[in-house]
Amino acid sequence: MDSRLIAFSRLLNIMDELRERCPWDQKQTFETLRNLTIEETYEMADAITDKDYSSLEGELGDLFLHLVFYSKIGSEQGLFDVSSVLNKICDKLIYRHPHIYSNVEANDEETVKANWEKLKLKEGKKSVLEGVPNSLPALVKATRIQEKVKGVGFEFEKADDVWLKVQEEIAELKTEVDANSNQIEAEFGDVLFSLVNYARFLNISPENALALTNQKFIKRFQNMEHLLENDGLLIQNQTLAQLDTYWERAKKNSSKTN
Repeated sequence: MDSRLIAFSRLLNIMDELRERCPWDQKQTFETLRNLTIEETYEMADAITDKDYSSLEGELGDLFLHLVFYSKIGSEQGLFDVSSVLNKICDKLIYRHPHIYSNVEANDEETVKANWEKLKLKEGKKSVLEGVPNSLPALVKATRIQEKVKGVGFEFEKADDVWLKVQEEIAELKTEVDANSNQIEAEFGDVLFSLVNYARFLNISPENALALTNQKFIKRFQNMEHLLENDGLLIQNQTLAQLDTYWERAKKNSSKTN
């Protein structure tokens, strides 16, 4: 028997036992699991950012557990079960990949994405943007919005055009800042949205790029704190010029270890 099916069957059986016998598992609902699932998803994302693949294996297991848990609760309430959940996604994948399971031609990634969005509209969705979750983090949401409208042809032709748009939005932001107007926040949002668009044209994930920068800053700042501590200094007692000197030392240390 396929080892994958054996492992999945084992998880389903354990879930049945936990739901029947464990007081904590018995009390869980869709609502109580929701925040835990979000937390597990971010832990998985951290493992990917850190390239910590041994941890990623465990985090994926945690997410599998949550998906099985939701399916178990759905089964108990007569809403759905793991079989209907899996068959539904299988049917969707087959329908949305006519270049694999039918006679439609799609020889590149962009054509596949465009066909995907068009098929979703045929399924009854009234808007291309209907499937973008409201609760997505803003940076991820901007990326998904842009990817979806691209699928129906609403897209700049080349990266240079997008860069001109970024510069235009920065200039508009500067104008509002100089005027101390009430439009600064809106214009700042326009700059970010344009930068997200430019990142897509550079084949960069803005979410990943910012996550890596955050990670780099944290490491350098903590390195700076360590250097100050080694010199017997308190960070809160230093001038900005002194901190900048230690920051440069921390950057050099970081470059040596990378």
